[in-house]
Amino acid sequence: MGDIQSGGNRSADTMTGDPLVRVRNLQVSFRLDRHTSFEAVKGISFDIPQNTTVALVGESGSGKSVTSLAMLGLLPPENSIIARTSEIVYGGSNLVTMPIGELRKLRGADISMIFQEPMTSLNPVFSVGWQLEEVLRLHMGMKGRAARQRAIALLGEVGIPEPERRIDAYPSQLSGGQQQRVMIAMAIACEPKLLIADEPTTALDVTIQKQILDLISDLQKRRQMSVLFITHDLAVVGEIADHVIVMRNGEIREQGPAKAIFEAPQDAYTKALLQCRPRLDRRPMRLPVIDDFIKGTGPQHTEERPRGIRAGDPIVLEVKNLGKSFWSREGLFGKREFKAVKDVSFRLPKGKTLGLVGESGSGKTTVGLTLMRLHEATAGEAIFEGHDLLSMPAKEFMHYKRRIQIIFQNPYASLNPRFTIGQILVEPMHIHGIGANAQQRTDMAFELLARVGLPEVSFYKYPHEFSGGQRQRIAIARCLTMKPDILICDESVSALDVSVQAQVLNLLQDLQDEFGMSYIFISHDLAVVKYISDQVMVMSEGEIVEIADSDDIYRNPKMPYTQRLLASIPKGWHGQAAPAR
Repeated sequence: MGDIQSGGNRSADTMTGDPLVRVRNLQVSFRLDRHTSFEAVKGISFDIPQNTTVALVGESGSGKSVTSLAMLGLLPPENSIIARTSEIVYGGSNLVTMPIGELRKLRGADISMIFQEPMTSLNPVFSVGWQLEEVLRLHMGMKGRAARQRAIALLGEVGIPEPERRIDAYPSQLSGGQQQRVMIAMAIACEPKLLIADEPTTALDVTIQKQILDLISDLQKRRQMSVLFITHDLAVVGEIADHVIVMRNGEIREQGPAKAIFEAPQDAYTKALLQCRPRLDRRPMRLPVIDDFIKGTGPQHTEERPRGIRAGDPIVLEVKNLGKSFWSREGLFGKREFKAVKDVSFRLPKGKTLGLVGESGSGKTTVGLTLMRLHEATAGEAIFEGHDLLSMPAKEFMHYKRRIQIIFQNPYASLNPRFTIGQILVEPMHIHGIGANAQQRTDMAFELLARVGLPEVSFYKYPHEFSGGQRQRIAIARCLTMKPDILICDESVSALDVSVQAQVLNLLQDLQDEFGMSYIFISHDLAVVKYISDQVMVMSEGEIVEIADSDDIYRNPKMPYTQRLLASIPKGWHGQAAPAR
């Protein structure tokens, strides 16, 4: 992989030395029905050298996860087909044709995998210690005290605090970052030669993400193992990878040393991935999208978008001393109070965006849900047009409910799977008496679909027929049926590929420009927050740490907590995104 290569059929024999794993002409298809199949991976070839980190990058559906599962023989046998000419050579043996019994011995011992979602990978009914010790029993024959001591040592090695106590904890008693560390401990327990990490940081806060990246990098160096790091975020890749392989639609578009990929990308798709993500050093009027590069037109809007709040901006919402507590049982009759939001105050100007940032558990989502009265506030006021939204009777609040809408984080869970998209859009209009009749509401739904860039035929389809980015567009369209004054975006682009994320951010900006809507934009992605926000409010443990104009807070953060958050942002190759070309 010494020189940059474009295209999936070129030789990958440019790496020096014998590679740890050699993949040649890997073709994977899935049977959709008796007569139809879908080719997910289309004859790709690459090497994983020894003691090296190789990043496999691409959007959802590019085939990167399928490639890693094929290496471990974890594809579903009932509907997956690997071509007979495919080779995945490890230790002189082809893993594709290896008997399942021998392959099982390699899994966890020689080749281990960290999956994307630790909560679904860890068994909730067993302690983390039991699960760690099970790996040691199966692959290394360790039992009893020796296995427990080794498990404690592994938890300590991956940075779990108080490992002697945490070994008896259940997954639900650990944070997301700690769960991911347990998964890493299980993966390295048998000192594998290859560690496959499948999107291990996607859902994590920037500070936890940086810790996990640093941990994997440190373990790779200390244990001299190879790492196949799978992600859709090239900014993360620049922090950890020696070599980069860029995939799209089952093919390799480009591969080479990380330095070459970042400083001189050759393929239009690679350039697009590098440019679609918001940058910290500039804020274009519109983010470039994949099509801008594939069509050869490049970014269309190079002028900068001004941001910030002026003293004379009209205020649409004023929140005063907002508080929210939750109670849990303690003992037989006692209750324990947990203050999720403590004395939060801010003002939201018309047509502006307030970014809410902070680590998990900081209270930012609780603020949004409390303003929507999906949680009942325990203190404070939210003044909208002279009325307190939090204290008014529920019947009176119904009138205001349509004017404050929320886009939830998970587009897969927020749409009713039994409703067509037409029903999803028309129902809220019917409930709130928008439109004179059914035909008028249907016409409005078609207009909204066009507004969010979806074809008319979408009206008759169901949510499962759409991608994640398209579902998020539908969720935005549903909010727009109410013609809201305020839109709360709760991690609404966090689960999206960088290219789809750019499309959704552009859409939100277009709608704000046209309708003058105000946004409360909740996110742990600080680069996205800087791009979209006029003002940023930093929260920690339910309290406001710092609030200022977005440019000011990124240029000169006052508080140590804010400084630590900003220092954790992945900055790509040597701290800079690739230059526009």
